[in-house]
Amino acid sequence: MDKLVIRPMRKEDLPEVCRIEEEAFSTPWSEKSFQDSLVLPYACFLAAEYEGQIAGYCGFYQSTEEAEITNVAVKKELRGKGIAKRMLEELLRAGRARGALAFLLEVRAGNAPAIHLYEGLGFEQAGLRRNFYEKPREDAIIMWKRFPISE
Repeated sequence: MDKLVIRPMRKEDLPEVCRIEEEAFSTPWSEKSFQDSLVLPYACFLAAEYEGQIAGYCGFYQSTEEAEITNVAVKKELRGKGIAKRMLEELLRAGRARGALAFLLEVRAGNAPAIHLYEGLGFEQAGLRRNFYEKPREDAIIMWKRFPISE
């Protein structure tokens, strides 16, 4: 994966980002939702480029010392290669640089690979949102990663 580059998401990435979003999620964000988010001062969205192509993306919205991770997706044929882990490591670094001390996300209760990934990055399960997801209806596990104030 030495051909992998993690960088800020750009407007010209959005057509491919939306293709991946539609492939990954049953209720995908629209291109306009991403476009609107890219200009928000409290948002951070990253794209992963592999061999010159968008391979995945992730992002968060930050409120003071907390950041909510909203999207994490990797192109289907590139999953399992460590791209999501590298993106999230960079996203956490970016959030820490902006002063975030805690990161929150929700994940489908049945998405064992994602839960395993998040736990490997130090996220802990902190609760459940019943019937949070639709298409299909499923619970969401709430996960947090907190950094000590002194770090």
